[in-house]
Amino acid sequence: MIINAKQCRTATMLLALVAILSACATGDFSGTSGSQGVARAEREARSGRYADAAGTYIGLAALASGDEQTRLTLLAVEQWLYAGDAHRARNALRTIPLPSGGELLWLWSADAAALKLWDGQPDGALSLLEPLSRQPLPQVHRARVEALRADAWFQKNEPVRAIELYLQRENWLDDELSIRQNRRRLWAGLKVSDSQVLRDAADLTYDRNIQGWLALGSLANATGEQGIGWGNGVVQWQETYRDHPAIGILDEMDLPEAGALGFPRQIALLLPLSGNNAAAGKAIRNGFLGAYFNATAEIDDAQLIRVYDVNGSGGALAAYDTAVRDGAEFVVGPLLRRSVSELAAESLLPVPVLALNYLPGEVLAPPGFYQFALAPEDEARSAASRTINDNLKRGVALVPNNDWGRRVLTSFTNEFEAAGGRLLDYRSYQPTDQDFSFEIQELLALSQSVQRYRRLRANIGGPLQFDPRRRQDVDFVFLAADAKAGRLIKSQLKFHYSGDLPVYSTSFIYSMDGRSDTDLNGVMFAETPWVVNPPAWIADFPQLYGEYWPAEKRLTRLHAMGYDAYHLVGGLFPARTGPMDEIIGATGTLYLEADGRVHRRMAWARFERGRPEPLPDMDEFQYLLDELGPDSFFIRPPQWRNPQPLP
Repeated sequence: MIINAKQCRTATMLLALVAILSACATGDFSGTSGSQGVARAEREARSGRYADAAGTYIGLAALASGDEQTRLTLLAVEQWLYAGDAHRARNALRTIPLPSGGELLWLWSADAAALKLWDGQPDGALSLLEPLSRQPLPQVHRARVEALRADAWFQKNEPVRAIELYLQRENWLDDELSIRQNRRRLWAGLKVSDSQVLRDAADLTYDRNIQGWLALGSLANATGEQGIGWGNGVVQWQETYRDHPAIGILDEMDLPEAGALGFPRQIALLLPLSGNNAAAGKAIRNGFLGAYFNATAEIDDAQLIRVYDVNGSGGALAAYDTAVRDGAEFVVGPLLRRSVSELAAESLLPVPVLALNYLPGEVLAPPGFYQFALAPEDEARSAASRTINDNLKRGVALVPNNDWGRRVLTSFTNEFEAAGGRLLDYRSYQPTDQDFSFEIQELLALSQSVQRYRRLRANIGGPLQFDPRRRQDVDFVFLAADAKAGRLIKSQLKFHYSGDLPVYSTSFIYSMDGRSDTDLNGVMFAETPWVVNPPAWIADFPQLYGEYWPAEKRLTRLHAMGYDAYHLVGGLFPARTGPMDEIIGATGTLYLEADGRVHRRMAWARFERGRPEPLPDMDEFQYLLDELGPDSFFIRPPQWRNPQPLP
């Protein structure tokens, strides 16, 4: 089943999946008819074949009657929920008359409440659960009801009540393993809660245990569990909440080094701040410093940042030498390619560098020289991966007739064909043109269709009704274009009987110039998460940057670049002695290649009603189901480690 992301937010889905998958454990029923069939269904469920198990149970239910039929149908409902098929689960539950009481009523109510949570209806779930909470339930059913109640309160943005219920739930758990699993489930609820809501709740509660959970959850969500802010925040949290039960959650994580030990004590930022390209340099500086102040707000002994104007310092090499003499332990910049090449020409660089552009492909970087760029090649590769993931494996491309277009086409083609796709054809166009009919007709074989019509009309000697027909072996169009050309080309594709073809593009097509992009409706494009779908811990940053620096609104991708550059320092500084972990950043998911280049996996958006709307990297429901499947109920922030089962 595909969940509409517009109707069901990720946080609601996450809580609902955890609730469903952990609240629908099969009870211990005895005396069943068709014992061999039940045994087969149980084997299927244990092996992860939940849909098969549901089918077996529902088949057995068709042969039974009365309470036995109800019980088997409820087991089928549970397995369909495990399989992520809420539609079948809901339909099956509707066939069951409301049980009059006892265990069947408890099971029915739990499943119905789980479906309410699936739909993001916590009040509806609580209306089913609260009456049960006042009954003397057996231990196993009590634990399930309390877990669902807690998840409902998390959905209602009432984390204090949710934590209270989880802590009370431990009274109905028999062993240490179940208690640890209960705390992981509590952590799941915190991880999908708003960090500000958690922070405000922590300020208002006097219960030390609850306050510790809220403070740690707020810290995790505000930092994405990465960077110096997370590392130092964890140290401070551990000092404040000694012997807190959430320490067990931290023990299961691969935590960064304590304090700022993994971070240089002084960082130099080399950028053009005067003359040409000063606007770009200042935007990156603002993004970098914003990340720094956010990450170190609670740190007494934060590192020192020094900013150097490359244009006013005699060039990149002179600025680098000055920064080293001033005590820099890491250098970020320069930005312009000629400055990057100037610095990379030095065979020995005593202090590591993160350049904000790529060297030419034939130039070998010296040791300790890393490169990070908002390169269109990364976006083209992302587009190729996206088409393959969308099961579209035969495409054509329209690219501008310039160096940028050739680079993008090469990157797209290499990635696409390496993944099993086939680029059937491409055409280059002049970006300054207004009419792209010739290129479109040639690319989609419309001109051949017209020629066939003309030959047929000549043979018949009279007019014929005729609609040109494009080639039918094409799955999609890869369009490399800016907003101006893209608007024209997309409209002309529709005019030339090709408006049904999916169109994929890069961020270049989104100009952020304030104009409506209605002509681009349907176009999907790679973009920085900062612009279309920022992670929770930076969700407010793009708007804040726009308010502080309104003149830099169209440079917001450079804000994101500066933000990520700061966090890359923390990943690369210790990377001299080991690999860099992936970073969930503002410009994409960042990873380091062996050649010292940092690459990005992009976010995706589609123009709808003239505005970009975020797209999931994959089916959003399937992503959550894969990660929270019933045989691996576990919590993970952006980088998940040590998965553990939940009860």
